[in-house]
Amino acid sequence: MATSAPSDGADGHAVGVSNEEFRGALARLAAGVVLVTAHEPATDEDAPRGEDAGMTATAFMSVSLNPPLVLVSLREGSRMDDLLAEQPLWAVSLLTEGHRQIASRFSMKGRISDRLLFQDVSYVRGEASGAPLIDGALATLECRTEQRVPAGDHVLVIGRVLTAALPSVEGGPLAYYKGKYRHLA
Repeated sequence: MATSAPSDGADGHAVGVSNEEFRGALARLAAGVVLVTAHEPATDEDAPRGEDAGMTATAFMSVSLNPPLVLVSLREGSRMDDLLAEQPLWAVSLLTEGHRQIASRFSMKGRISDRLLFQDVSYVRGEASGAPLIDGALATLECRTEQRVPAGDHVLVIGRVLTAALPSVEGGPLAYYKGKYRHLA
């Protein structure tokens, strides 16, 4: 006997699932932490180089090996969503437990300007994307957007990996679990 799915409530959740319950349940899913970056080209030929933008993400995953694809979930209308809608090249740095301060800095609500966020952050500029790649990352990827998929209040950006680097670094990955940054024991 088939059962029908519960109807949606006013907030878009199935009847009986609150925002708090949904967040609480998914907070128990440990996730790796990455910094997604992109370079916004100068809008004027006489202007300086343009600006770098970055955001911390935990909704990041591998999609395909052939071709090499990854996915990041961006809040619709966010600075990074707006930038990647115009700029197809971006990068990802897989953060180590030593990058907790960088992760916190780039995830602040009511953030300061991107220029100030990158101040005192050590990085190199990716050759394929022009985006910042964080020094000491577990791995770095440079990507080109292949597809954008609207999904509720987010946009799933699927990118083809153009370069992948595995620097020799000490320490383990930075993880996010139950609303806090953690390290693996």
